[in-house]
Amino acid sequence: MNSKRLSKSFAFLALFILISFSAAGVCAQATAPATKDQPENANSDINLDTQMYLIVGTNQQVDDPRLPASLDSVIKQLRATLPFKNYRLAATLINRVQNETRFELSWIGGPLANSSPSMLATPSFSQFKVRNVKLTRNSEGQQMVQMNGFYFGARIPIQTGSVASTAGAPVFNYENTGLATDISMRESEPVIVGTLNVGPSGDAIILVVSAKRTQK
Repeated sequence: MNSKRLSKSFAFLALFILISFSAAGVCAQATAPATKDQPENANSDINLDTQMYLIVGTNQQVDDPRLPASLDSVIKQLRATLPFKNYRLAATLINRVQNETRFELSWIGGPLANSSPSMLATPSFSQFKVRNVKLTRNSEGQQMVQMNGFYFGARIPIQTGSVASTAGAPVFNYENTGLATDISMRESEPVIVGTLNVGPSGDAIILVVSAKRTQK
């Protein structure tokens, strides 16, 4: 009788151990995705400050040739590769964006290229957007900022004639210009994205962009 009770006790103990291990395995599987999601949550807490500079290259005189000191290396590169005598800063765009997300910006401004007095009150329409901004690393392990779906576009007024019946009032047509690409850059290092020729004067818009992680 005692041997039967002992056998039953061992059987019950073995069943209890088996159930305990099975429950532990299910619990481990249930908590695994939460551990996997932690890096994604960490990435979502990272913000990036982006800066895009619109620089105009021209052979005409400019009213204010001063440029930010952070663009010294860029201007040196432009002077070595492009034929323009002068450069001026047309616009600076500063945006904050969450890591691995997108942003889009549209605005109305003055003429981007050097223009005649009759065009000073004629606006231009511009758009800047990036489909995805994210931190990544290159093959050497260096921290990089990647911008996929980078796009800049502008509708620029071009004087095509004048109306004699209104004392020679100028006539303008708007022409589209733009650039689309994918780029990567080191943090805080401004890079030249591209150049766009605008208007009959031969001026060019030079797109320069930089990005870095925010401190907070």
